[in-house]
Amino acid sequence: MERGTTLFLKAAVIVIGIPVLALCIFLVPEIARFITELYPEHTYLQYLVYIDLYAAAIPFYFALYQAFKLLGYIDNNKAFSELSVQVLKNIKYCAITISGLYVLGMPLFYLIAEKDDAPGIILIGMVMVFASLVIAVFAAVLQRLLKEAIDIKSENDLTV
Repeated sequence: MERGTTLFLKAAVIVIGIPVLALCIFLVPEIARFITELYPEHTYLQYLVYIDLYAAAIPFYFALYQAFKLLGYIDNNKAFSELSVQVLKNIKYCAITISGLYVLGMPLFYLIAEKDDAPGIILIGMVMVFASLVIAVFAAVLQRLLKEAIDIKSENDLTV
């Protein structure tokens, strides 16, 4: 693969991380403040919002780092290696973790939607769960295909 293509993809990985960082810095505290306004008698809910959303950001950035590593392996002609399979496995686990954290946070989305009369908030939470699961399945399929390609390649190397 041409180096320019992976350079573009590396830039895209960085560009994907910047808005999420901005959301973590600016939007998460606003959501926590908002839930405290909705439920002033339950101020502990703001900490649950912080824990859930920031905890989901950690595997997200780890998955971006893994994607960056995978692009580096492609640059170094190590795309068909066990290292790439391990990176895809890590991305799959990150996506499953993110999905699980959003499932655990769905009661918070429900509380906000219930009090604010905004059912679209629940839909946003469900989209996050679904998107993470789609990424996990896609990474699992790629991992399996890559593993099979590596096995075929090693068999061909042994027969020649």
